[in-house]
Amino acid sequence: MRLLHTMLRVGNLEESLKFYCDVLGMKLLRQKEYPGGKFTLAFVGYGEESDHTVLELTYNWDTDRYDLGDAYGHIAIGVDDIYATCDHIKQLGGKVVREPGPMKHGSTVIAFVEDPNGYKVELIQLGTQGTPAPQQESTLQVASR
Repeated sequence: MRLLHTMLRVGNLEESLKFYCDVLGMKLLRQKEYPGGKFTLAFVGYGEESDHTVLELTYNWDTDRYDLGDAYGHIAIGVDDIYATCDHIKQLGGKVVREPGPMKHGSTVIAFVEDPNGYKVELIQLGTQGTPAPQQESTLQVASR
């Protein structure tokens, strides 16, 4: 098994594509309109769907806003230089809602940005996240066999 995509409902597809592609550097992999259902699906990511987990942006033509509720948390993206990445995002008009620094009660260096719909995107400085717990590690070893 493999995680394929995460779906986010968006109120303005063009704004969302601009954020994920222009600000976060993803590529639009495919987009298709479904006139019968009055919605458009756009898939974005850092690599082809055959090899990478991607985001599915779902735009329902007659809905321009969603109540995010309190169940959704965030998506996470690993970055090489979190400080430069946040500066770049700000220069492009992106909204950094938590400046880079160590996470509370830990040493992982994180930041949060917000997309045009209010979804949070966590940035994680690669190399600062901990090692997997022993049970997770053995599961990973079994899965790779």
